[in-house]
Amino acid sequence: MNRPPKAKVFLEGRYRKLARDLPQTVFFCPVCKGHPRRRKKCERCGGFGKLTKDSVQELIGWVAGKAFGTRKHVFHGAGREDVDVRMLGRGRPFVLELVDPKVFEVDLAALEAEINRRNPGRLEVQGLHWTEKSRIAILKETPHAKEYEALVELEGETGPDRIAALAGRRLEVTQHTPDRVAHRRAEKDRLRWIEFRALELEGPRLLRVRLSTQHGTYVKEVLSGEGGQTQPSLASLLGVPCRCRELDVLAILDAEGHEEPVYSAPPEFGSGL
Repeated sequence: MNRPPKAKVFLEGRYRKLARDLPQTVFFCPVCKGHPRRRKKCERCGGFGKLTKDSVQELIGWVAGKAFGTRKHVFHGAGREDVDVRMLGRGRPFVLELVDPKVFEVDLAALEAEINRRNPGRLEVQGLHWTEKSRIAILKETPHAKEYEALVELEGETGPDRIAALAGRRLEVTQHTPDRVAHRRAEKDRLRWIEFRALELEGPRLLRVRLSTQHGTYVKEVLSGEGGQTQPSLASLLGVPCRCRELDVLAILDAEGHEEPVYSAPPEFGSGL
């Protein structure tokens, strides 16, 4: 006997991640994978099953799930940032897929306000609205350039002229798969464009850098060079070792580097009559 398909509800919005200890999705322990039995004796996570207390997915999904009467949800983001990277500006687009809800009449403005009330200083949701399944593929498959701001530590002296010469320059860089993602990414060289928008010294060894990058660029390695695996890099262009101390995403851009308009739900039928 075939079971009828479970009902699903799709919500779309943007999230702003304000903390540097928050992954986008559940960060399961790589040893026990969060398995109920294996995690009990796991030394890596101490029996917790995860490496972080919560995630963007959980902070949004817990509140939305309670409102819709379900514990089952799937989080779909338009890309993701590292755990220690903040997502600022107008936020990153996402779709939350709620599976088998028992409640369908939910005030999304109130739901958005409740999510934000529960997570001050950690997470904000903006523009929450009803959407449809087709938006998931659009978010995941559309290439998004991004604008970043980084605080970079210079491990040596460099001339101010070398710093000033980089402002406004767009370069092509070749990146070999970084060591930190080699376990989940193919080993190969990737050609990407980057653009240094502004560079400003904040001290003898601290440099504030604003840059735009092509979809799929490993930004920390653009700054450090990772021992020559990214060429050229900020480190090679300035002639001194560079280390990224802080990194923020400022904007999600289109493929050419322009900020995309915020997607909004179409008006209800008859609303303009």
